[in-house]
Amino acid sequence: MSNRQTKSSDDDSSAASPTAAEQVQPLPKSTAQPKSQPKPDQAVPAQSSLIGKVDFMTVAEVAKVMRVSKMTVYRLVHSGELPAVRVGRSFRVRQSAVHDYLDGAFVETA
Repeated sequence: MSNRQTKSSDDDSSAASPTAAEQVQPLPKSTAQPKSQPKPDQAVPAQSSLIGKVDFMTVAEVAKVMRVSKMTVYRLVHSGELPAVRVGRSFRVRQSAVHDYLDGAFVETA
């Protein structure tokens, strides 16, 4: 019976503690970051900096700026008059696209 108890205690200890091959060792700090990442003092690539400069507006924000209903903005987006990007189930419109649309929408009267 002591043999059985020893065996079960061996099984429990092997199941609870991982073997040397299964243990994860932390990487030294020098190899933790890939060398291709820019350092904080280096300039960011042009492609990622462009994303930060583009201001997107929600349909509600566009409606508020244009002083129209959200449905009117949706109609403009669906007709293609106002370019937009679909993000999930909603649309985002570039702020410059709203200003371009409004600039082109002016009609001269007599």
